[in-house]
Amino acid sequence: MKCPLPLALTFLTVFPWPSNGEVTSEDLARSLFWFPWVGALLGLVYWLAGAGLSHYFPPTAAAALLLALTVLLTRGLHLDGLADTVDGLGGGRTPEARLAIMKDSRLGAFGAISLVLVLLLKYTFFLVLFERGLARDLVLFPIISRWGIVVLTGLAPYARPGGGLGQAMTEGAKTGLITGSTLAAFLFSFLAGGYTGLISMVPAAVGVWGASRYFRRRLGGVTGDVYGAVNEILETLILGLTVLWG
Repeated sequence: MKCPLPLALTFLTVFPWPSNGEVTSEDLARSLFWFPWVGALLGLVYWLAGAGLSHYFPPTAAAALLLALTVLLTRGLHLDGLADTVDGLGGGRTPEARLAIMKDSRLGAFGAISLVLVLLLKYTFFLVLFERGLARDLVLFPIISRWGIVVLTGLAPYARPGGGLGQAMTEGAKTGLITGSTLAAFLFSFLAGGYTGLISMVPAAVGVWGASRYFRRRLGGVTGDVYGAVNEILETLILGLTVLWG
């Protein structure tokens, strides 16, 4: 049986990994277990990069460079999902119309606004952390956000009738996978932020539950774009809480 960690790594990041044969729907579903692990790896990279950047650059420049790094290391995958989701929600009157807009690769006004706001908030939170000398706090937010994706797969059905990238994950999300991923997220969040890290998982869980109900009502369920949007929202939320509690 293939280990799905490389699949999770190549799906969520730009880190290269040799191909291990044909990828099945079961492989995609099993890769969910490793999402918090990939988040922890990204967090460590952000921490090390942040420590180095803050040593050589003023906080404003360091925050901008770190923001660019977060986009490069994830290929902007989740940002693209955020923009598509907001475009669909803002431009469609029915679930079918919203899903059709989300599938359109063109960027609309609603999506552009969402990108500007999220990137601006992230930059501001990074700036505050650098000014406080708290680069170590950059580890937590990618862990909890990737865990949030896993939890969402178990809370809402897949919405797009024709299928899509997230369908295998949504339909293959078993209780054991979600439980194992949650235990890993608990461990990594505690190691990254102590009890504050564990407490940060509570508003994230509430946010994911609320998102599942919202997208059920607006879209009939979730899609791959929705997973990306929720990841971006959770990253911004956890960064904001880190600044607030730091």
